Amino acid sequence: MATTAPPSETISATQEFLSNLRQLPRNLKDAWFRLGRVPGSEREESQATFHNLFLHLHSVRVHRRTLSPSLTLGLGLIATFSFVVLVITGLLLMIYYKPSTALAYPSMKDIHYVVATGRFIRNLHRWAAHIMVIAVFAHMARVFFTASYKRPREFNWLVGLGLLVLTLALSFTGYLLPYDQLAYWATTIGANIANSPRELTDALGITPYFDPGGLQKRLLLGAQTVGEDSLIRFYVLHVFLLPLLLVILLSVHFWRIRKDGGLARPEDPAGGWAEWGGKMQRVFEPLATKTYGLMAVVRGRRPPVNRGPEGTVMSWPHLFWAELAVFMLTIAITLVLSFYIDAPLKELANPAVPENPAKAPWYFLGLQELVSYSAFMGGLVIPSIAVIGLALIPFLDRRPGGEGVWFGTPGERTVAWQSLLFGLASTVGMLAFTVNFGWLRNWFPEIHQLWIIAINPGSILVVLFAGWSLWVLRRRNSVRLAAVALFTCFLVGFVVLTYFATVHRGPNWQFYWWPSQWPVH
Repeated sequence: MATTAPPSETISATQEFLSNLRQLPRNLKDAWFRLGRVPGSEREESQATFHNLFLHLHSVRVHRRTLSPSLTLGLGLIATFSFVVLVITGLLLMIYYKPSTALAYPSMKDIHYVVATGRFIRNLHRWAAHIMVIAVFAHMARVFFTASYKRPREFNWLVGLGLLVLTLALSFTGYLLPYDQLAYWATTIGANIANSPRELTDALGITPYFDPGGLQKRLLLGAQTVGEDSLIRFYVLHVFLLPLLLVILLSVHFWRIRKDGGLARPEDPAGGWAEWGGKMQRVFEPLATKTYGLMAVVRGRRPPVNRGPEGTVMSWPHLFWAELAVFMLTIAITLVLSFYIDAPLKELANPAVPENPAKAPWYFLGLQELVSYSAFMGGLVIPSIAVIGLALIPFLDRRPGGEGVWFGTPGERTVAWQSLLFGLASTVGMLAFTVNFGWLRNWFPEIHQLWIIAINPGSILVVLFAGWSLWVLRRRNSVRLAAVALFTCFLVGFVVLTYFATVHRGPNWQFYWWPSQWPVH
């Protein structure tokens, strides 16, 4: 009986090579996409998610509420995509940038005026940084006002808080790298904020023995003043250490979102609708205390317990297209801003000629306004109170309800509006009072510095906001509403102080209605 020879024996090596060459595009596609084609069923859509590194970050199914732009506003994705832009443009800038006090500014001039598209790439980097900072702040506010920090998401709230701190640190360390006048004096202001505990130790006369402010400043700058050591330190932090930490925390953040059952949302009624095979169909009635997984039905306390697939659709392609839309929107906004508005580049840094006014980066201007009244309170105590308070929110507000819904607790929207007005009136009123009448040092020139530290506009605002929150707690008998009151007041205070320091503070930190009224030097 004749046997058929293997294909390799019936054709020549040349024919085999040409055949493989013709099939190269299809084989490359099959190697890249393990499924080999566009998914045509629910099972294949699940496999597309499992077999792709990036899609595997998502669960197989996603709730339809998660895809609603009005719920998340895409803020977390905007922050993430801005970071991606920052990494890419930062790597391009590193090719030409030279981290030394003698060469940093000339290399920035070359990037700005000589390197092809260098100015545009720098603009992209700067605007992506601003967008990321704004998106992270707004994302935190969104998570809070939708009560998405509640169990089991307490840990992820803390991770998000760490991402906020790292984002601010990344932006601050990048501020010095151009080494122009703006960068030098903004960094000097930041170093003075780090040195703020010295105000208290000086008032107590213990600085020679205990100087935490000096230690903080020394750790930050590597020296007593901004210079070569500071530039190298900021460069290493900006291009290596801080991005590495941010990527680690960001990975944990995404991982916990999936393990905590996706984005926070209200419970769906049993026996609802879900997508099956590309069509919305009614699902089975879920059984109590069960977890519906791919492998088994088990008892437990994990987030998916008692949840069926009601209201869900396949992550592929629905979530992928939503993320792609947010990515394109982020890129479009960054490109437009970068095309029309250049990143500033002032004169070479000169320690002998201070900027007047010397202002910190905009996201620290609210602190600088508080520091102008008391360095210790504004630079250390009030920021510490804010960070600790934010970290404690999920552990003090333990009552379930309202998760995944804007202002989901009864009366929450009313309290938020009332707190907005109270915070606005308190902050604007305090600023107007200090501008017109001054403060303790203006009234009592010989007053001891400890009184200035203890009683200043910043500490008064903290007391007012805390008192308002406690009043809401007693009147409304709700920890959630008290938290909303306090968070809203601090958010409004931060925005007003940042605006006031940006627009109305001029030379010698004096009040001016508009920058056009500044005296001409």
